[in-house]
Amino acid sequence: MEYRLDQAKEVLRRTPATLNSLLNNLPNDWVLANEGPDTFSPYDVIGHLIEGEENDWIPRARLILDYGETKPFEPFNRFAMYEKSQGKSLPELLARFEQLRAENLRQLDEMNLTPELLQKRGAHPALGVVTLSQLLSAWVVHDLGHIRQIVRVMAKQYRDAIGPWTAYLSIVE
Repeated sequence: MEYRLDQAKEVLRRTPATLNSLLNNLPNDWVLANEGPDTFSPYDVIGHLIEGEENDWIPRARLILDYGETKPFEPFNRFAMYEKSQGKSLPELLARFEQLRAENLRQLDEMNLTPELLQKRGAHPALGVVTLSQLLSAWVVHDLGHIRQIVRVMAKQYRDAIGPWTAYLSIVE
């Protein structure tokens, strides 16, 4: 599928409601579980998504539009949520994510992106030259990847409880 901004926004718009519906008011056994050391729990993922809303997608889009390749992106701290989310409840984080996403989609609309602007190039610190279209495509795929991650982590909580059904339920492998 070729990138289309209107279709991408439809996924980005749905992510907060999807996560809120899936996670809000679940017991900690569901939302704090992870897959082992150095892995994210659903709670961690929401904090990570907040960090992306604050310091990744729209700030980088603005850098591309304003500076092109002349000003590289700041490296993104994938683990900032461990400190920034401390003391916050999951409902607080979900509400903050929803608020930030709505604001970022508003800002994205205000950019009035054309096909020509979507081809503008920026400089990623690890990946090199990227286009605005690629950045915005990655935003969508990033959301979908973390939704998948959350569901996988949650499913694995019942790995032992499902007994022989593990043979049919590959999500717990």
